[in-house]
Amino acid sequence: MVGCTCEVCTSASLLDKRLRSSVWIQSETTSFVIDTTPDFRYQMLRAGVPRVDAILYTHAHKDHTAGLDDIRGYNYIQKQAIPIYCTVATELQIRAEFAYAFAEIKYPGVPDLFFNTIADELFFIGDIPIQPIQVWHFKMPVLGFKIGDFVYITDANKIDGSQLPYLHHAKVLVLNALRHDAHISHFTLQQAIDLSSSVQPQQTFFTHISHQLGLHSQINATLPATMQLAYDGLTLHL
Repeated sequence: MVGCTCEVCTSASLLDKRLRSSVWIQSETTSFVIDTTPDFRYQMLRAGVPRVDAILYTHAHKDHTAGLDDIRGYNYIQKQAIPIYCTVATELQIRAEFAYAFAEIKYPGVPDLFFNTIADELFFIGDIPIQPIQVWHFKMPVLGFKIGDFVYITDANKIDGSQLPYLHHAKVLVLNALRHDAHISHFTLQQAIDLSSSVQPQQTFFTHISHQLGLHSQINATLPATMQLAYDGLTLHL
């Protein structure tokens, strides 16, 4: 097997070591994650996440769900089932791909989970209010989320006008920006810049970045002061 030899993949900078996109949200009393990537176990260990009260899903693509099996470690520590919050379509896909976790007779030690259906209405996980935002991943509806003054959108290339008010004047907007060249289902960097400029958050971080975008330091140097590339381990206090 031949590894990638592009300048991003061979960069010595930790800012260029990009795992799949996921977020840990924490308040004084609540801790949950958005998406469980194939890198989920390593991401949780690296970030030192002590507890997961819930899992929130943007959509059912494997790069956002494949690490779900590793939630079993939190089941073991917390001695309880963990709720999943997602759309009906995402639930059906997860049930199919992790059928053993939802079987009537379960093998000992499999993940212990249950579903909560969400759509477009505000809901709470613990003390944290969450407003779903519907965006488009080509022709696939995907959820973004407004959590207080924080807005998180990944895997999108179109946002309907009815949803844009949720983005306006956020303190922090996290938005996907896959690469420079056009893509069928993701914003390019320029499209993400244009969208951010139109909704005017205080700060924007671009995520879901491919190695095709280029080196973190070089791209960051071209961005406006209120826009930056996100990086693994970025921590925000709001």
